[in-house]
Amino acid sequence: MQLLVSVSNAAEAYAARDGGADIIDAKDPHAGALGAVSLDTFRRIQSIVAAGRPVSAALGDADREDAIERMAHDYASAGATFVKVGFAGIGDTSLIRSLLRAAVRGASDADGHVVAVAYADAMFSTLTLDEVLDAASSAGASGVLVDTADKNGPGLRSLIDGDTLARWISSAHDAGLTAAVAGKLAIDDLEWVRDRGADIAGVRGAACESGRTSRVIAEKVRLLRAAAAPLPAPA
Repeated sequence: MQLLVSVSNAAEAYAARDGGADIIDAKDPHAGALGAVSLDTFRRIQSIVAAGRPVSAALGDADREDAIERMAHDYASAGATFVKVGFAGIGDTSLIRSLLRAAVRGASDADGHVVAVAYADAMFSTLTLDEVLDAASSAGASGVLVDTADKNGPGLRSLIDGDTLARWISSAHDAGLTAAVAGKLAIDDLEWVRDRGADIAGVRGAACESGRTSRVIAEKVRLLRAAAAPLPAPA
């Protein structure tokens, strides 16, 4: 399982890179679960990571096709391998498909890929995880991420049981999608996520010195990377 670490600036990108993160994700933790950093900040983050590993970018919660298409294009053109798009407050699956198709158009122009984000905390989404997965598959997204929208609320492990998560991940794989899991994950949650079949575990707060709005430090990233690694095969 790969480890994704969300960073907000160049200094944190250095720490995540040096700590061994497999994917470095650009996100503003002061602007919600999917807060976008500025393009200039993203370019600085991407230049630090360079070609060594993928860089992803959170684009926020989409509500207009033209806006999300333009953002997806701009960040993919700046070097984002993946762009993450959420849909807080939207209950219409046809609208989500349209927004995702717009994001895919924008990102694919620059060889980028789109990850559709499903929120596990019901107050922020009237759609089920399966509905977001189906929309992602039909709209041409490359992956799906289950996350929490409320970072002051309970973590993912309190909102979804292991069997449900494993079934959802299996359905994503059956649809040809990469399955990522995030949502206030702690180091002790990584084995639980890995054992449910996730391709990627995403963290922010667990990699920070003292909470998700403090700074990412390399020492914590190293510990998380070790915890996310697969267990060694028996001799």
